Amino acid sequence: MVLLTWIAEVADEPLVLDPADRRVEWETNTWSLGVGEEDRGSLSVAKVVAAFERTAAAIRERVRDLGFSGVATFYVWHDEQAGQLRCSTGSVHPDELPFGGAYVPSDHLGPVIEGFLADSRPGFVAWSDLDDVRCLSEQTGPDPEIRPFRVWVSGVGASQ
Repeated sequence: MVLLTWIAEVADEPLVLDPADRRVEWETNTWSLGVGEEDRGSLSVAKVVAAFERTAAAIRERVRDLGFSGVATFYVWHDEQAGQLRCSTGSVHPDELPFGGAYVPSDHLGPVIEGFLADSRPGFVAWSDLDDVRCLSEQTGPDPEIRPFRVWVSGVGASQ
């Protein structure tokens, strides 16, 4: 189960917490994790959740050892377009994560992992699921509502 190993390794990767340079935080602390078809069927939600919880605990220890006294959040989301799980750590509150779109911070990782493991065609978006640009530009009403995605958040900073 390669995914569980990769999740554990995230805790040992370089970690930058610099509120003055969030770009460097994002580039250094963000990881993309995927699995092959054969591994996807052998994983359970509980095992993947437990692996991320252990990683969050290890990152919390590292943040403490670094002497970082501010807010820090470890977070995980399912990037449906890429067909991957992604995780990152940033010196931000859960409601200030660096996403361009709408998201919902959550204490429950299970639904994020369920969506990832249930994705039968990771990274594939059907044409029928895409909006026609002409139709969108011709609309006279309000923009279509974009459904926020769920992000699991875990406080790992000293002032959480």
